[in-house]
Amino acid sequence: MTDASIRARLDALVPALRHFHSALLDFAKGEYEFLHGPVGSPFELYSLVMNHPDFQWLRPLSGLMATLDEVLDARDRTLTGQNVTDVRAALGLLFSDSDTRFADFRAGYTRAKGDLRVRETEAKWREVLGSLEA
Repeated sequence: MTDASIRARLDALVPALRHFHSALLDFAKGEYEFLHGPVGSPFELYSLVMNHPDFQWLRPLSGLMATLDEVLDARDRTLTGQNVTDVRAALGLLFSDSDTRFADFRAGYTRAKGDLRVRETEAKWREVLGSLEA
């Protein structure tokens, strides 16, 4: 598999993960608003996401997405099948019950799984990930 084909496949994963992250963020915002009242503005939401403990569970996914963006933005780097393997492994760890580092993420994700948009966007990124061949 060539750098260009790997890059194209990983590029397809990025928007699918962004939609999933957006659905999780909307869910977290809804939980926050239920307890604390409406979020007044996009800036207030940004501040909450960056600083409030109720949104901290989203950070591992945010970090993984930022790392994926950095890898794809590095045009002087040749991508290989190992990059696909690494992305699969990172997502696998995030959702694995055996890795305690991401227990907070999984707890938030478990609460969010009842949301239709979360389920739909998760199905989409998993479909895209499944189509990637290392």
